[in-house]
Amino acid sequence: MTETSYLRNHFLIAMPTLADPNFAHTVTYICEHNAEGALGIVINRPMSITLGDVLQHMQIQPGALVDTDTAIFTGGPVQPERGFVLHRPAGAWTSSLGITDDIALTTSRDIMTAIGHGEGPQQFLLALGYAGWGAGQLEQEIVDNAWLSGPADPAILFDLPVEERWAAAAALIGVDLTLLSSETGHA
Repeated sequence: MTETSYLRNHFLIAMPTLADPNFAHTVTYICEHNAEGALGIVINRPMSITLGDVLQHMQIQPGALVDTDTAIFTGGPVQPERGFVLHRPAGAWTSSLGITDDIALTTSRDIMTAIGHGEGPQQFLLALGYAGWGAGQLEQEIVDNAWLSGPADPAILFDLPVEERWAAAAALIGVDLTLLSSETGHA
């Protein structure tokens, strides 16, 4: 793939036929994609644990105005014990991967402390684990029609209700997922 065909800052939208329970009906935000592989965060799989649970586990006392009921997401099946914060603005955190001029992925404790104290980024999505693909693996899965891809929209990433993200990401590229059959090979 050429540099311009990499999918950084794109949504990866699971086709209705994708049966892998880790990714069925998901939208994954691609944070990094290059010749070595890809890394993304699933943005529409909330867990039963909350920001308050994570802050308590990290021994960070939340500030009075912090919404401790904020959902934590299953970011993917790789390293599910590790936290990842997708956020904007990007800011200056200890361990961040800049994705765009405005969006970053951070894994350091300093951002969690700031979020806990109500001093973190204006918009964030906290996930445990990530989705990862080896060299050429994602490209092959796209060829095999497991995924649709299209440019990401921060409004879907940070503002849209979770249950609307899969269809909305597909709609960005003109696809109505309800019109795609989950059955293949039938006329």
